[in-house]
Amino acid sequence: MFTGIIRSIGEVTKLEQRGADATLDFSVGTLDLSAAQLGDSISVNGVCLTVTRLGAAHFAADVSAETLACTTAARWRAGRRVNLEPALRAGEALGGHLVSGHVDGTGRLASIEADGRSLRLEIAVPDTLRRYVCQKGSICIDGVSLTVNSLSGECVSLCIIPHTLSMTTLGDLEVGDEVNIEVDQIARYVERLLGANESDA
Repeated sequence: MFTGIIRSIGEVTKLEQRGADATLDFSVGTLDLSAAQLGDSISVNGVCLTVTRLGAAHFAADVSAETLACTTAARWRAGRRVNLEPALRAGEALGGHLVSGHVDGTGRLASIEADGRSLRLEIAVPDTLRRYVCQKGSICIDGVSLTVNSLSGECVSLCIIPHTLSMTTLGDLEVGDEVNIEVDQIARYVERLLGANESDA
């Protein structure tokens, strides 16, 4: 489990295809790995990955064919900057919202506009995911916990403040870029429960 509060910006150092899946290597920037162990979970641009190899300032993870198909990971190449967050530990502050690291799908950046010192991003979200998004609700974009400002047509509007721009890779995005999306999991559970009740009626 994660919070969507990014702890460091890392970098992809290598992607090695292994048949239908792949192994990815990352440098971790300022992320402290001193307490990390093999088998730990680290969120990389919102994708929960399991550490399979570990060094003082780098780690490797295997990426399944399912993850490559459902996220942007298949397009990552050496030199790409990525958002990193270690798994939430018991007793730590929940600064963002509950994020599983199980990406629901991808969207595309439709527009970028200056909004004071901030940036306003319009993300085109697939039909299958928009029903889980509401104004002032939470959404996770490339691993970053964000508040939905508004919805218009196929797009979700997000305001990215200067601190978030400096601590994440969201400022690197250009119009047309693909992003990982994880919707608020509470909305998914509510839909499932309501559907179960209807089918039992």
